[in-house]
Amino acid sequence: MRQDSISAHTTAAVGDSGQVNVSAQPHVLTPKEVLSWLPKDATPAQQDSAIQRHIKASEIHWSEQPDTLHMPGHTKGRSLRDVSLPQYYRESFFSKDSMFHPELSGGRYGVAGDPVPYSIAGDNLITSLLLGCFVLAMISFSRSMQFIIRQGKNFFYVPRGNTSTFAETSGELWVQMFLVVQTCLLFSLIYFFYTRTYIADTFTIEHYQIIGIFTAVMAAYFLVKAAAYWAVGWVFFDRKKNEQWMKTYLYLISMEGVLLFPVVMLLAYFNLPMENAIVYVGIVVILGKILSFYKTYVIFFRGNGIFLQNFLYFCALEMTPLASLWGVLVIINSFLKVNF
Repeated sequence: MRQDSISAHTTAAVGDSGQVNVSAQPHVLTPKEVLSWLPKDATPAQQDSAIQRHIKASEIHWSEQPDTLHMPGHTKGRSLRDVSLPQYYRESFFSKDSMFHPELSGGRYGVAGDPVPYSIAGDNLITSLLLGCFVLAMISFSRSMQFIIRQGKNFFYVPRGNTSTFAETSGELWVQMFLVVQTCLLFSLIYFFYTRTYIADTFTIEHYQIIGIFTAVMAAYFLVKAAAYWAVGWVFFDRKKNEQWMKTYLYLISMEGVLLFPVVMLLAYFNLPMENAIVYVGIVVILGKILSFYKTYVIFFRGNGIFLQNFLYFCALEMTPLASLWGVLVIINSFLKVNF
């Protein structure tokens, strides 16, 4: 029977007498030799099996020789694992460097780039909100177009008596309330653009919270004005005139929001210059004040022919709240912006 040449490997040497001396020291196989015994079409699994069978991992014997890699004339270094080492010995300038500790995160190397500035165009929440306002406004106009046109015609109509113009349905009243809320949101977005352009670009809170605060301030402004109008009308005028003016007041606020929607879209998505936007918003606000002045005269003071009282009424309930609103917004900005 032929002996397996793979399992038995010895080294042979020829002596002086010509005889072959077989050494007791076995030959150490290499992976190349083992793989050379296999056929050329051997699979990787067969190659791995052959190597594991004939090549066994030997025990590692570490060197017992003393460390000589130290400065001449100095004693050998001590292991950093020695707990008796003093703190200054174990910690050095490079002890926490990530280059010497691959297990630690090295962080970012180089100079960080400038962060992308915040913009309404890249804000998914505000974009969805504006898109929702546009869709709801279109639905409201399609269902209440006759009501809005009737209000517009009645606005410039001079009534002959103290009768109110017409009564709204609940759906039409909800449309007006939605347009008023939209007006508050649009005014707050415009002032937010103004703040980021002329006052500050960094704030102590998030942009959503700032826009929410501005919207709440605008809503409070319109509510306080409505309460003041109702209180003054209840004291000095009859109920029908007061009701007629409140309907006109809601209509004016709603139409301001409709006129402001295009400029907000241009500011957010088409980089309209803030100077042009201020001019446009100023024209809308001034036009609203002129129409308000005209309507208060027609409703309350036309029969008496007293122009001075109408002017005082307008200044007290229109200009004074507007100046107060601006002062409140300036104070809020001074608290919210980051002062360097």
